[in-house]
Amino acid sequence: MEKRRYLRTNIQSRLIIKQLDGPVAQEVSIEVTDISKVGVGFNCTEPLAISGIYEGFLTIWTKEVIHAFLEIVRIEMKEDYFEYGAIFVGMPEMDSKRIEIYQQIEELKKD
Repeated sequence: MEKRRYLRTNIQSRLIIKQLDGPVAQEVSIEVTDISKVGVGFNCTEPLAISGIYEGFLTIWTKEVIHAFLEIVRIEMKEDYFEYGAIFVGMPEMDSKRIEIYQQIEELKKD
């Protein structure tokens, strides 16, 4: 049974992120595994800090780029990569609505 408060949707996208409070802004590529209006799950080969705040540029299905700030709330180490969970910090309502509308359209396609 799904325990999450918000619907999660798989999305084919890539996200470039850089840590805000790090000594050097290093960009890393990640593979998005799921997204909701409040957060994102992704895989990455680079170690990121729990509770770290990262700046992200998320390319969504419309090919638009959403500028977002992410806080890492979950890390799970896999064999050759890390699985992360992050929440959006201060995301504008318009951007979270874009994600929500996409999810509604995807759910209608399933019916």
